[in-house]
Amino acid sequence: MSKTLNKIGQNAKKAFETKVNSKLKNKVLIDYIKLIRKNKKKIINENCKDIRVAQSKGLKENLIKRLTLDDKKVDSIIKSIETIVKIKDPVDKVLDQWKRPNGLKIKRVTIPIGVIGVIYESRPNVTSDISTLCFKSGNCVVLRGGSEAFNSNKLLANLFRMSLHKNKINKNYVQFIQDKNRKLVDYLLSKMSKFLDVIIPRGGKGLVKKVQDLSSVPVIGHLEGVCHTYIDKDANDKMSLQVTLNAKLRNTSICGATETLLIHKKKFGLINFILRELEKNKCEIISDKKVQKIYKGQSKLAKKKTWSTEYLSSKISVKLVDGIEDAINHINKFGTMHTDAIITKNLIRAKYFIKNVKSSIAIHNSSTQFADGGEFGFGGEVGISTNNLPPRGPVGLNQLVSYKYEIYGSGQIRK
Repeated sequence: MSKTLNKIGQNAKKAFETKVNSKLKNKVLIDYIKLIRKNKKKIINENCKDIRVAQSKGLKENLIKRLTLDDKKVDSIIKSIETIVKIKDPVDKVLDQWKRPNGLKIKRVTIPIGVIGVIYESRPNVTSDISTLCFKSGNCVVLRGGSEAFNSNKLLANLFRMSLHKNKINKNYVQFIQDKNRKLVDYLLSKMSKFLDVIIPRGGKGLVKKVQDLSSVPVIGHLEGVCHTYIDKDANDKMSLQVTLNAKLRNTSICGATETLLIHKKKFGLINFILRELEKNKCEIISDKKVQKIYKGQSKLAKKKTWSTEYLSSKISVKLVDGIEDAINHINKFGTMHTDAIITKNLIRAKYFIKNVKSSIAIHNSSTQFADGGEFGFGGEVGISTNNLPPRGPVGLNQLVSYKYEIYGSGQIRK
């Protein structure tokens, strides 16, 4: 096991020595698109194998939905790569420059990070997104996908390697770990610091915590999405309903789905209006006692752990709050610094909410489901970082670079 991983690490470091220009990067990505189109049927067939295995293991329906690839989802993968092709190369970009009184010219210029290790679960589109983003940003990537999507991940990674090989670029820019042994992850985290420059976990709370606890290299954390929608006392009723339904139900299995609905006590009249529609859409309601007294439908009484639960299914926690301060305090106590939204006509209150929640993404009058790199115009994302240190929010091309200072002189010496 150690020999295999060390070899992968050595191959990645060797590949990173080869610098690829912007034109050739885009050529690789365009050829990758062609290979995906050509092999669409094969990709879906491999994905069917994964689904059968997942079903035999009793994987929940919402997670199987997240795992599934069909024509539409493969087309979405292609669209994501096409968007990334159009985005300017983030490497060698001058972020700032100035001239000192002594004549020294100083520039802050973007550079690739190096070798990135990514450990992720379920969704096979993550394989193509991450490979594309890492390569275009000049980084090598070592992929460790979840066993539930093994066949889909392996094929998508191999197609990328075929595109690299076709363009005479070291195919070890992208490597997919094929060993399913879980102990391998421990070795990857604790013994690979001489090969890996950063680790990115993309998955549930257990995976992220394990990576943060064991990793010997820096981690770009992606915590679970306990996302909130707060309906303020000055919210528009129709908008509140529309946004809440979308934020919860459009796709319940993504990290940007709203898990807790907070309602200002002066908007208690919205409780039946909104919760009835959620229930009609087969969404289970878990609420505090105040909401239960008002709501005429079915609801379960919330427990303490309710407020910190990421459901990733058709369930929602609902709570009445005294006002915006109460809402912010609740979010900062129970949230995961992922994505939180306020619905209000009051712009001053909206700005106050946005400035004071600790979220990496704060939203006014829109759905938390916009917490997605594609929706930000990034083409795709490696994940949503909830770190306090940058990068934060969707990690796209421009977040996968570091920088260096370039200093140009004319013989200056320091006195």
